Amino acid sequence: MAAVTTTPPTTPPTTLRPVRRRFSFGRAAAWTVMGLIVLITLLPFYWILRTALSTNAGLSADPTSPLPVDLTTSGFQRALGLQSAEEAVAQGGAGGGLDFWRYLLNSVLVSTLITGCQIFFSAMAAYAFSRLRWRGRDKVFGLFLAGMMVPAIFTLLPNFVLIKQLHLIDTLLGIALPTMFMTPFAVFFLRQFFMNIPKEVEEAALLDGAGKVKIFFRVVLPMASTPIITLGVLTYITSWNDYFWPLMVSYSDSSRVLTVALAVFRAQTPATGVDWSGLMAATLIAALPMLVLFAGFARRIVSSIGFTGIK
Repeated sequence: MAAVTTTPPTTPPTTLRPVRRRFSFGRAAAWTVMGLIVLITLLPFYWILRTALSTNAGLSADPTSPLPVDLTTSGFQRALGLQSAEEAVAQGGAGGGLDFWRYLLNSVLVSTLITGCQIFFSAMAAYAFSRLRWRGRDKVFGLFLAGMMVPAIFTLLPNFVLIKQLHLIDTLLGIALPTMFMTPFAVFFLRQFFMNIPKEVEEAALLDGAGKVKIFFRVVLPMASTPIITLGVLTYITSWNDYFWPLMVSYSDSSRVLTVALAVFRAQTPATGVDWSGLMAATLIAALPMLVLFAGFARRIVSSIGFTGIK
């Protein structure tokens, strides 16, 4: 007798339908508020671009126009030094011009020097405060943190006297020196991360014969790459935007950074009025590297500021 086999009925595959979220007034209100915040944030940048692409005569004739008046790139040409003195005066600018590339190079050199040295020395100090055992460590660290409560304007005059005695007035090193080694915030920021590194990692390196210096450079620094990059970006932006201290110690084009040069360019007022088109063009060009830098590392900066360790 032959056995009869039956096959179970096959069920058609079920297709997953996307879940539709119900409309929520709270979510809609939140997105509306966020959109308004973004719009308010980007509006000044658009107005700078609109002014830079306008002519000075057009701005005087129609200052409230939301679009560029008499669309032109002459403002960028004056900011980059691509116009002669006669052309600049004819466009409503000053005949003095702006040595943009020299000032840009000075800003890059100063910001790079401050950022590189500050991260290196702050990382060593933060490692000493977080891992090394020595008498009075916590008291010294508390005294060091007290420096965060001292307003920066209180240190301007002592720093100026020190830079003058070192004969570093009107030099790039004189601009960078006060903040070149370390700051309380940088040490505090890196110390909080170093304290959350598991001690087992360093103990394993000690068993392999590594010393404290080798552990710092070969183990700790690679593990702290994210907060170090974040601190580097924040330090670079801060030093790039610094104005008052470079204004105090730089008196010639050889040491003048871009922020001070923009103020000098603003002071070169022609007879027809302020060269707003050229000034806004130079401001936009000066801010563009920092905007690109911040946009490229924005996610890493946010994650590093809110980090809780690597455990």
